[in-house]
Amino acid sequence: MTSLPQGRVQPPVPTRTILATIGLLLATALLLYILLETRQILTWCVVGAFFAIALAPVVGWVERKVFRGKRRSLATLLVFLVAFLLLAALITAFAVPLAQEGSKVADQLPGLVDDARNGRGPIGDLLERTNALQWVQDNQDKISNFASGLTTPAAGVLGGIATGVTGVVTVLVLAYLMVLEGPKIVDGTLNLFTPPTGKRIRRVATDCAKSVTGYLSGNLLISFVCAVLTYAVLKISGVPFAGLIALFVGIADLIPLVGATIGGIVAVLAGFLHSVPAGIAVLVFFVIYQQLENHLLQPLVFARTVKVNPLTVIIAILVGVELLGVLGALLAIPVASIIQVIARDVWDHRHGELKDEPTVGEDQRPALAPHDRTDGGLTAPAAPPAAGGPVAGPPSGAAPVAGAGSARRR
Repeated sequence: MTSLPQGRVQPPVPTRTILATIGLLLATALLLYILLETRQILTWCVVGAFFAIALAPVVGWVERKVFRGKRRSLATLLVFLVAFLLLAALITAFAVPLAQEGSKVADQLPGLVDDARNGRGPIGDLLERTNALQWVQDNQDKISNFASGLTTPAAGVLGGIATGVTGVVTVLVLAYLMVLEGPKIVDGTLNLFTPPTGKRIRRVATDCAKSVTGYLSGNLLISFVCAVLTYAVLKISGVPFAGLIALFVGIADLIPLVGATIGGIVAVLAGFLHSVPAGIAVLVFFVIYQQLENHLLQPLVFARTVKVNPLTVIIAILVGVELLGVLGALLAIPVASIIQVIARDVWDHRHGELKDEPTVGEDQRPALAPHDRTDGGLTAPAAPPAAGGPVAGPPSGAAPVAGAGSARRR
């Protein structure tokens, strides 16, 4: 440490600097507080943004082909109406079998419980062989108290349902407005930058949107195929509650990497509870389907999306689950693909390109740009190299370039 000369007093820190530091700390604390208090709204905004990104290309295509580049509001309304009708039809297609299976479960539940208590049927036989039935009989009071505690917070359940409905409506409205006003917001934002920078940002944003759109639509398609095939196999095998199990498998398949495995385990267990041949048939189906999905469906569906490294996928899923639970797992790969697109553009832009204002020598004089040179850009003004620094050699197939002509982008 260097000490001040004797008799010299260190000047005090200016009051303005102290106040600015305190203000910055308070502003940061206030920002963190606002983010924590509005995390639910921010989550809705993020989900709405992903839906908007997925539907924006469709709206743009309809606007160009149907309305000849005009009436974006009408094109947006038409696309959202069609998407809503398709979603309603999909929900209806699953809701009708689900209601039927639910009524069957309600009718058969007392008999299943009675068989399980007496050690009859597949469930009772399983409980008997694993000594689980004896444990249930020994802890009936605890189980009853736990079940009664689950039925107490009815207001909390109703509140959760109301919050879910509000969230769905909010996400749809936000997505609609983002798609409708997106071009104006993007153009206004890009006008703040220079034309080359604005063009670069637009190109990167387009690549990110294509990646997200391709992933979301492809993931939904693969999950739908998985649910339909699972329902067909369970129905043919005679496994009860085939529609309910297939719906769970389709929803679980939305989770990257592990979703299909989780759904397959549930389906295989249901098959073995019904009969051993049915369990073997379901197991064989999922083994074959996993191979087809990994080596045929995913390469075909995700052919135009960004390919994310498997290690990156695992890390992204873990971080997403820690931050947002199941929603974070669903959005992990799109977010990772966006980060990959941006990082790749930064690397390509920085690596191996000339600086905007290359410098040479110790005097740091700006070199002439290629279009300002009188020698066609083959040579640059001579300048002494930096002390101890090697002189960069000319590129392959070009005349020797001195100093600034060989300066590279950092």
